[in-house]
Amino acid sequence: MSRVQLALNVADLEASIAFYSTLFGAEPHKRRPGYANFVITEPPLKLVLIEVGGEARGQGTTGALGHLGVEVESSAAVDEAAGRFRESGVATFDERDTTCCYALQDKVWVHDPSGAPWEVYTVKDDDPQNARPATATIELLDGPGESTGGSVGSSGSSGSSGSSGSTGGANGSECCTPAATPA
Repeated sequence: MSRVQLALNVADLEASIAFYSTLFGAEPHKRRPGYANFVITEPPLKLVLIEVGGEARGQGTTGALGHLGVEVESSAAVDEAAGRFRESGVATFDERDTTCCYALQDKVWVHDPSGAPWEVYTVKDDDPQNARPATATIELLDGPGESTGGSVGSSGSSGSSGSSGSTGGANGSECCTPAATPA
């Protein structure tokens, strides 16, 4: 089953867990320091909460969005999505066997026309050894190819359409961050 992922930056993780537990009538699937995720059956949703400092988070919708995603069942489905993006001329950044959000994943990153980051990913191991926490350093684009100047992890990969083979967790890129911004 596929489901949409919404990663939110929150200033108070415990208060946010209490709120979203009430909102969705579900307890977190996974909790780690500064991180929680919910696997919601109805509506199908993976809700990720990443604790950030109050100033970084802001109030209301300012600073709320970490990134968006679609969780799929297999690495083949990630590859299929990456192929669709490339065929349509959308710049991609692939990560394979990366540890992020305390899970081993394969994923492909893209940005929508307004610069919002999306990932299509699959979880290969939900509780691997040496798992990494989530971070909230997503670079949003002002428009096609224009950065707002946010932080992005660096992997040394070009991040251009067709890039592949990155192991984001192994080379130091930030978790839950496209290791290079698609051009």
